[in-house]
Amino acid sequence: MYGPWLQRWALVPDGEPVITPGSRLLPVRQGDTPAMLKVAVDAEEKFGNLLMTWWDGEGAARVIAHHGDGLLLERAMGRRSLMRMALNGEDDKASRILCSALARLHAPRPSPPPPLVELAPWFASLRQAAERHGGPYVKSLRTAEALLAEPQDVVVLHGDMHHDNVLDFGPRGWLAIDPKRVRGERGYDYANLICNPELPTAGDPGRFRRQVEVIAEAAGLERRRLLQWVLAFAGLSAAWFLEDDDRQAAAGQLQVAQLAASALEA
Repeated sequence: MYGPWLQRWALVPDGEPVITPGSRLLPVRQGDTPAMLKVAVDAEEKFGNLLMTWWDGEGAARVIAHHGDGLLLERAMGRRSLMRMALNGEDDKASRILCSALARLHAPRPSPPPPLVELAPWFASLRQAAERHGGPYVKSLRTAEALLAEPQDVVVLHGDMHHDNVLDFGPRGWLAIDPKRVRGERGYDYANLICNPELPTAGDPGRFRRQVEVIAEAAGLERRRLLQWVLAFAGLSAAWFLEDDDRQAAAGQLQVAQLAASALEA
């Protein structure tokens, strides 16, 4: 798997491989320089690699080399973690760091982006869940359809922004990894900062209210619009978990959706 890339770029393994559903990663060194070798094994990861190259290290990890399915990235060597910060009294700071990273990613670039897909088709799973299960999925779907019908501030999105996809690169600061290839309203990217199912406190009402205010201010988003995106995204996330037969995670996301719905009705 890694051999051709190790040879092509004169790399030496420097840690244990990491296997994900879409890619194979290996910590390496190129001379004295620590790096991360990423080999994409599905089409979406390959398109994500193109997006990383297009961002050219501005808001995202810098691409050292790219050829075919292989991507050589600078490696995050810092010890800080946004997830740990969020769970240990620095939730506001973590959210502001994520908002800052997104602002850099959303900024215009001089060259056209690689091939992208539109955001609306991503919500197919939510439409199916609404048809089959009704209830809160219908409310999320109606909100999503209204947002998608009249998008604002359309940008190249990260598509999977959460606390573990922005890493500590030491002197280079906090930088994003693992994007998807999607274009749409920038508010979509901010919703998962609140919904993040990996964050145990995501469904806490106090945390929810506070982070809506922090993120709306840091991102320059209208509070109601952000709440609408949270309602839409939480329903979509729950629908994805249903497809994976993870009903507990789906219920957690519906809890966040209900918090957003209640805030919109207040």
